[in-house]
Amino acid sequence: MTKGTGLGARNTGLGAGGAGRGPEGPEHAGTPLLKWVGGKRQLLPRLRRFYPASFRRYIELFFGSGAVFFDLHASGRLAGHDVVLVDSNADLIGCYEAVRDEPDAVAASLAALAAAHAEGGRAHYYAVRDAGFNPLRDRLRGDDGRIAYTPELAAMLIYLNRTGYNGLFRLNARGGFNVPAGRYDRPKIADRAKIARVAGALGGERVRLELGSFERAAERAEAGDFLYIDPPYAPISRTSNFTAYTTPRFGADDQRRLQEVVIGLARRGCRVLLSNSTAPEIAALYDGNAQARAAGLRALRVPARRAINSNGARRGPVAEYLITNIEESEARDAPTATSR
Repeated sequence: MTKGTGLGARNTGLGAGGAGRGPEGPEHAGTPLLKWVGGKRQLLPRLRRFYPASFRRYIELFFGSGAVFFDLHASGRLAGHDVVLVDSNADLIGCYEAVRDEPDAVAASLAALAAAHAEGGRAHYYAVRDAGFNPLRDRLRGDDGRIAYTPELAAMLIYLNRTGYNGLFRLNARGGFNVPAGRYDRPKIADRAKIARVAGALGGERVRLELGSFERAAERAEAGDFLYIDPPYAPISRTSNFTAYTTPRFGADDQRRLQEVVIGLARRGCRVLLSNSTAPEIAALYDGNAQARAAGLRALRVPARRAINSNGARRGPVAEYLITNIEESEARDAPTATSR
């Protein structure tokens, strides 16, 4: 279920709704910890137009880098609300749990990895990936698929995310992380202040991280809940098949199952905001679908920027869908992450 491919196909002691102002300044207070292919940081100004002025509970499916959650948290919009953050990627949830519970230990391990990377570069990256990260995550994997992330393992994942190719998270057929090293002159690896802010946001008394499917999580949603849903995008061409970078694939059948869930949520009285590509199959599911329209869903095309392509020159503006039953006028007066 995890979106995109980066941990890039999702944590100071701030509470669940505290304003996230820190040393980086308010503009960066809500930035995610992890790079994530398909992450929504660049789309936030358009997404904010559909944050409802009032809602009961916030639920984010396909949590990924959590750009919308961190944005809402930094603006204070989550104060007084229960929050449920769901993803099916055991590494993602395990890493966030370790950061939430032991941020100082994660930061210390990450600082050591950053110092070693400054000396060893690509050789150090492959040593961490092949002799550290993969063997340790295998040992810590339970029979239920969960991975009991330690601070050291979380630091390794963050390090690999910051220094690997395009922030991808990709597994080979044996389940091993196999992303090659990226080409970065001076990657910013260790950021103790950001780790503290992420830990504070995720450590709020009313915030829950959950490993599970989007369908099971959505079953619990009730009228008045606000759900942001950002699944792996349907490819608009063979060369833009982002779902090919993550396992398991999120294919056409999964998109259809998700559409049924989204329509059910809208009929139930939930406030729904969904992102996806403008691929023909998505247009057919939402833009030209009578059931979606009858449920009050609108498919709006907005400009975005492609985050990954094997050809750097092809990374540029594209159209994406925002699918929602929230009126812009309802969110017009809502504060943003930079308004405090």
